[in-house]
Amino acid sequence: MTQISRDDVQHLAQLSSLQLSDNELDSLKEDIGNILGYVQQLSELDTTGVEPTYQVTDLENVWRDDSVVDDHITREQLLTLAPEAAAHQVKVPKVL
Repeated sequence: MTQISRDDVQHLAQLSSLQLSDNELDSLKEDIGNILGYVQQLSELDTTGVEPTYQVTDLENVWRDDSVVDDHITREQLLTLAPEAAAHQVKVPKVL
């Protein structure tokens, strides 16, 4: 089984911006060690002839041509629909 040191756990906690007590570090060290043990068990499985599963829902992207549709609407007509316009643009409130 892959061993993880207390320093490794402290480094991971620091990278994650976590402040852990000594008890939490020890508990997390044990948990991470168990997780790595399970991953090691999975790597020992014989997966010969098993196709990789990249996507389980069978959903596919639907693509269409990106084409411009000319509806004969002018900029001025569209700007009249806006609640407020200035300098030939739609005016919106500031978002900070």
